[in-house]
Amino acid sequence: MYDYIKAIHIIFVVCWMAGLFYIVRLFIYHTEAQQKPEPDRRILSEQFEIMERKLWYIIAVPSMVLTLAAGITMLVMVPAWLHQGWMHIKLTFVLGLIGYHHICQSKIKQMRKGIFKWTSTQLRIWNELATIFLFAIVFLVVLKNSLNWIFGVIGIIVFSMIIMSAVKIYKYFREKR
Repeated sequence: MYDYIKAIHIIFVVCWMAGLFYIVRLFIYHTEAQQKPEPDRRILSEQFEIMERKLWYIIAVPSMVLTLAAGITMLVMVPAWLHQGWMHIKLTFVLGLIGYHHICQSKIKQMRKGIFKWTSTQLRIWNELATIFLFAIVFLVVLKNSLNWIFGVIGIIVFSMIIMSAVKIYKYFREKR
């Protein structure tokens, strides 16, 4: 039974991450649409609101709930994991990802009200934070206790710097056009 729960957990982690990655791309496009003249801005905003709502409530939220339910079920089935250091760190990153999810949800509500606080560049950087959470969680789960913590922390920091630099380089070339 455990392997079935683990398979469900993995499947819905993939779906949840796909929803998180795509929702922020929609935020970027929705934000950039605000620079268009009317009626294009209104038409695009209405379409992005529909897309954001459907993605969020049909894919992202149910996937998060099923991911967490399967994860909690696995912890109930193997409670010894709660005594392992890597699991504590993983759960900390999972809490960070849940926080990220809720901030995305608040962005949906803001944009629906016509409030656009973040620029498209800030949203691109925000999008990369989910990637960093994903890398950290997957490496912790796969490597568990064999992970050299110093190299792991350095690796996440270097990876984060590379991702953020890529966003800045992309912005430079995009603005150059």
